[in-house]
Amino acid sequence: MTKRMTAWQCIGCGRIEGAQPCIGVCEDRRTEFVYASDHDEVLAQLTLARRRTRDLAALVRQLAHTTPREGEWERTYRALQANARRALAMLARDEQPDLV
Repeated sequence: MTKRMTAWQCIGCGRIEGAQPCIGVCEDRRTEFVYASDHDEVLAQLTLARRRTRDLAALVRQLAHTTPREGEWERTYRALQANARRALAMLARDEQPDLV
């Protein structure tokens, strides 16, 4: 994570200033910022999305690389189906809003 800096923001125009002494060579340039809370929220969503992708990719790899033994296709299919249901249940839990 990057280091956070505390700054002052005007409630009227939105100008942001940091508590930094000017050394006489300052030049204002247009730049963009996001609130740390917004950044944290997006980072949490990204972490969740990466975990979901990892879990679903594992399920797809299992499906792609599984070859049932002779006469065991139905048992293999049912096992893969059970794994898929568990993955779907985990996704559904992730989508539930936090009750505080």
